[in-house]
Amino acid sequence: MLNQNRSNQLFERAQNFIPGGVNSPVRAFRAVGGKPLFMQKAKGAYLYDEDGNRYIDMINSWGPMILGHAHEGVQQAIARALPDSLSFGAPTAREVEMAELIISMVPSIEKVRMVNSGTEATMSAIRLARGFTGRDKIIKLEGCYHGHGDSFLIAAGSGALTMGTPDSPGVTRGTALDTLIAPYNNLQAIEQLVSENKGAIAALILEPVAGNMGCIAPQPGYLQGLRSLCDREGIVLIFDEVMTGFRLAKGGAQERFGVQADLTTLGKIIGGGMPVGAYGGRRDIMDFVSPSGPVYQAGTLSGNPIAMAAGMAMLSYLNEQTDFYQQLDAIANRIVSDLKEVLQQLGLRYTINQVGSMYSLFFTEQNVIDYDTAKTSDTERFGRYFRHMLEQGVYLAPSQYETLFVSAALGEQELQQLKTASYESLKALNRA
Repeated sequence: MLNQNRSNQLFERAQNFIPGGVNSPVRAFRAVGGKPLFMQKAKGAYLYDEDGNRYIDMINSWGPMILGHAHEGVQQAIARALPDSLSFGAPTAREVEMAELIISMVPSIEKVRMVNSGTEATMSAIRLARGFTGRDKIIKLEGCYHGHGDSFLIAAGSGALTMGTPDSPGVTRGTALDTLIAPYNNLQAIEQLVSENKGAIAALILEPVAGNMGCIAPQPGYLQGLRSLCDREGIVLIFDEVMTGFRLAKGGAQERFGVQADLTTLGKIIGGGMPVGAYGGRRDIMDFVSPSGPVYQAGTLSGNPIAMAAGMAMLSYLNEQTDFYQQLDAIANRIVSDLKEVLQQLGLRYTINQVGSMYSLFFTEQNVIDYDTAKTSDTERFGRYFRHMLEQGVYLAPSQYETLFVSAALGEQELQQLKTASYESLKALNRA
């Protein structure tokens, strides 16, 4: 059994001062049982908790640590920026350089505005789409998560799904009425919504690869169908690439699937681990943002110089490495191949979904293509699997409904440990 004395003590203290003892719900481990681990440090492929336990990290701060933890280039960029102060509340050269780099890497983005989180980015993009079109309604997809803005907490996924409260108290009925819901990977359902709300829909927002009901890929032709529908109806197509941006390719999911959005929201990797977000897209839409246009959005710490330094180092590295994504995908392919081999050895028929360096093991035999099929997973069994993997020194996402994120820091030793841990953990589940 793992020694978790220090983590348990910290959790007891935290519950007196922090709601639920954590600053983001999924960290509470309620979906997998037990108490959360409190981390002290991380380096490369590994996390180290307050009790000195070491784990192979398979979430990598929910995506941004694509190079592994404490990458030397990112650390050095932050160290160089620190002496100049942590914040100015005024423009800096790094913001211009960051905007230029993002635009050079994502063809659909002609202008970009920096914010402080993915939630800020999605909230701002929705407001902008409404202001640009003069329409009120939006379409979001069941199980896709776009942060905790009121417009999005309608049949939300991720932590809200895990907590069993997909519709959060505090969201007004009026807000809910302006958010239309359709199943993921069902183009016909969206076409019907558009037909029933002709001329009233400002935007359609989705994760082009879902990551908050587990990893779910778009079906062939689905994204292309959405693009055609939005073009025909004057709807702003928003890709939430907070997870997939600069992870699935230099140009994100849009490059990987060959479909461009009107607006794109970004986060995670663009901060290199620092809190940051961005939204950008077509010039004519972005010029509606204040002070160029009438749609107001502001932020004291937007374009923070330390975050920009970290993000520039991260994106510059990814942009300059010609075969980085092939190498990263090869690592993920190896992990998934090993996991499939283990399942076959044990006679298990669970479902594995993978897109590039994102993947999920679903504890169901069904083909997982949307929210409903994801919910057929045996979450109690996943919780036991999670706890077994912890004992084997592997830190997974503490929810069945979260994708895993592979980092480039994983080497042969870690890959072998992952395979062995998966085998021992799944075998133990079979015996139970």
